[in-house]
Amino acid sequence: MNFKLKVWRQKDGASPGSFKDYDAKDVPSEASFLEMLDIVNESLAASGEDPIAFDSDCREGICGTCSLVINGIPHGPGKGTTCQLYMRRFADSDTIWIEPFRAAAFPPIKDLVVDRSAFDRIIEAGGYIVVRTGSAPEANSLPVAKHDADLAMEAAACIGCGACVAACPNSAAMLFVSAKVSHLGLLPQGQAERESRVIHMVRKMDELGFGSCRNHYECEAICPAEVSATFMARLNQDYALASAKKVLAV
Repeated sequence: MNFKLKVWRQKDGASPGSFKDYDAKDVPSEASFLEMLDIVNESLAASGEDPIAFDSDCREGICGTCSLVINGIPHGPGKGTTCQLYMRRFADSDTIWIEPFRAAAFPPIKDLVVDRSAFDRIIEAGGYIVVRTGSAPEANSLPVAKHDADLAMEAAACIGCGACVAACPNSAAMLFVSAKVSHLGLLPQGQAERESRVIHMVRKMDELGFGSCRNHYECEAICPAEVSATFMARLNQDYALASAKKVLAV
């Protein structure tokens, strides 16, 4: 298969960027999108050109590092991450536009690579629990209702790729934050920090420059882990309750 690529190239965060044209030739239909970029980069390196910079790690749809916007869609057409997108989803001779995630909180580094460490700082603000370390406790010593366990597992499925931010017109991170807050807030182990967690993580999200949620739900539609937008309602409820308790306690 052969493709025409229009790839965003940017030397660094301080330099202007633009789309450049490249040919992807003789690409196997079973190749993943990242493997296709590897093939193009081999050709660029052989001709002495600077290869296209892009992030990748597990290439198994687990880590979310491979985040790209393909033809205007975070991660490209279909469900899954960029590394799970195969070239057979495109027609031979298609023109494919490839660019990085666009958000003020995700500053560009080079080409298709952006700095998504803002998510790490949100987690540092409250995405943890204080429990005894050491040997694993007996599984049945702390019962968890099945409904709560199922919801916690659904929230924990978030891989932090940032597609929700890239898809949102306001670059909101509400789906990511609500998943992380709900994951711990639904479990007995997470109750000690439940109120401080939601306040600190939401405030850190606002401080880092993410936009406000306007209920467009592009985040839910594009999420490769299919995290539900209902977690955002849970986040708003927890935040309102925690804020009210903090005011009353002053």
